[in-house]
Amino acid sequence: MIRKATINDVDKIIYFIKELAKYEKMSELVTATPELIKEWIFEKKKASVIFAVENDKEVGYALYFYNYSTFTGKAGLYLEDLFVLPEYRYKGYGLVLINELKNICKKEKLGRFEWQCLNWNESSIKFYEKLGAKQDNQWLIFRMEEKQF
Repeated sequence: MIRKATINDVDKIIYFIKELAKYEKMSELVTATPELIKEWIFEKKKASVIFAVENDKEVGYALYFYNYSTFTGKAGLYLEDLFVLPEYRYKGYGLVLINELKNICKKEKLGRFEWQCLNWNESSIKFYEKLGAKQDNQWLIFRMEEKQF
């Protein structure tokens, strides 16, 4: 039901990234290419991907990487993308992906498991709250894009 992505999955990863961007109404922001995915995920090992699979078909994915908290003194897991194809939603695949990531956190004794969610995405917010996740309203997100450095 869950499998880790391999270098042979580069095109599938791009597909899921584009589907997520379409859902988030941000398709124009996607500049990832198969070459970049291959380089940064599989060669430089800066992120990892797992798939939810039904009948040998990838129906959802999670892309994650590690960060570090000076306050906990431990690494944490940061979930960058969680996406399930529309026709497979509400069947438990998002929960299966989250549970796999929680298992990774437990196994590796990580200090935190964090992610962001768009403020208009009510179904995702409800899903995360149902899991027991809490919104952190103390921090504002700041970002610099590549052209700024």
